[in-house]
Amino acid sequence: MSASPSRLSSHWTTFVAVGFVALVAVWSFAFLGLGEHDHRPALSVLVGSLFWVSTLMGMLMLIMITRVFDAGWAPIIRRSWEFMISALPVVLLLGVAPLAFIPEFRHILWEWTDASHILPSGHEVGHDPILRAKSWFLNENFFLIRIAAYVLFFGVITWALRHWSFKQDKERTAQHTHTLHAVSAVGIPASAVMLTLLAFDCLMALSYHWFSTMYGVWFFSLSIRLALAATVIFTYRLSNGGWLDGLLNQAHRHVLGCLMLAFTVFWAYISFSQYFIIYNANIPEETFWYNMREFNPVTGLKSDWWGVSMYLIFGFFFLPFLLLLFYRAKIVARRLLTIAWIIFVGGIMDLWFNAVPRQIVDKTAPEGFTVSPFISGYLALDLLAIAGFGCLVIGLFLRASTQAETIPVHDPRILESINYHE
Repeated sequence: MSASPSRLSSHWTTFVAVGFVALVAVWSFAFLGLGEHDHRPALSVLVGSLFWVSTLMGMLMLIMITRVFDAGWAPIIRRSWEFMISALPVVLLLGVAPLAFIPEFRHILWEWTDASHILPSGHEVGHDPILRAKSWFLNENFFLIRIAAYVLFFGVITWALRHWSFKQDKERTAQHTHTLHAVSAVGIPASAVMLTLLAFDCLMALSYHWFSTMYGVWFFSLSIRLALAATVIFTYRLSNGGWLDGLLNQAHRHVLGCLMLAFTVFWAYISFSQYFIIYNANIPEETFWYNMREFNPVTGLKSDWWGVSMYLIFGFFFLPFLLLLFYRAKIVARRLLTIAWIIFVGGIMDLWFNAVPRQIVDKTAPEGFTVSPFISGYLALDLLAIAGFGCLVIGLFLRASTQAETIPVHDPRILESINYHE
């Protein structure tokens, strides 16, 4: 028997409690890793938090995009996005911010912040000419200012979008819709800049020698893909005994499926273009990032990261792309749900591929370093972190649903959304 909306919402404390227990365990391993100078447990916290930060940022962008374009299909789904993004500043505060502001974690994850860190070349980071050239951006004080700015900005923009939307339920005036259009029009470019900088700081700066001007666009495309996949998953649940029961129809699923197809192609275009440009330029300062994700520096053979890259091509792109070409795959609930789970799992793999590989000094190795492997015991810790932050997100989502109308009945386009058809 499906739960009623009130019963669904009553479980929020359980999800929050389970999430906190999981995060306490993950953070405990991270602190233990500091004693052994092992960065990998702390990286699990970063991976877990960034997975949900990416998903929630995608929902934030979808809220503002549908506001600006005044999308008639969106209101009944957008309200659930508004509930969900309440967790965005919380995940930043419990995941990314502590890693940046606690010096020990900052130095072990972002090695450029530790001037005494020894590089595989044998030189100290403080004497690295590449870092000196980037020091206007990559310096600790500016880095911490930017991390604080992300928490503040996304806290304010999520508050504004939720505040005026919920206020419209009570005051029943279209003026709030105009206000939300204005906030969204300003918020889209501002969020795009902040999202790009966050991707640079939290992911690209883990290998600070490398750079890509397309990296922020890759992170944006991943965020939208994850947000759409998560939307299909939770709307499927909410349309079977939740507050979307009897309201969500195949036309809504068709729109979500079309968007999933579009951003699957966009993600592939950006990912391939980045690889193609670096491959053609063949500059060692750029190619090393892909080389250490393809070859084992000790044996010179394909590494397990090469298998992950093949999965991203065939499992994360071609499989959902080919399935979404079919009309019925976009309108039949269970088929679309299956595709959403494929994308959701693939998003974890993509984040692993970008965050985990790292050159680790090993004087016994021919190249003077080894690369963090994909297959390791830390994968379980990564999944625990993702699950912990996920339970927290779901708990805050359900809690938010008790504080406002689950359907924005006074939205000017609510009837169009409820009666939406292809």
